[in-house]
Amino acid sequence: MGKMKSVLIICLVLGLFLGKASANFKSCYRWCYIPCILLPRRTSFYCSVNCVNKCLPPSSHSLNDTLSFCELGCAYSLCTNLSSKDDPGEEKVAGCVDSCKRTCTKRMQQAF
Repeated sequence: MGKMKSVLIICLVLGLFLGKASANFKSCYRWCYIPCILLPRRTSFYCSVNCVNKCLPPSSHSLNDTLSFCELGCAYSLCTNLSSKDDPGEEKVAGCVDSCKRTCTKRMQQAF
């Protein structure tokens, strides 16, 4: 148990050094997901949703913005099932989130 706590602390410290603003989605997601999934009673779905929300660029967090709402909804519904306890699947999740961004942007452009 002591070894797991040490790994968790190291991951958290390294995550702080990476900095959300300078990290791309894939690395942010990985550094968020791994410590999350190691905690007791945390499911893959919980960690995926939490990390997608944390790692999307700040401009994507405004729920008043239709495009951001579309991106978050798409990412939550299509991308959060791509991770497992054994594999964060950051490549797949990042690709899925990018696809959501492209799809939502296209839809918003067509709407106006």
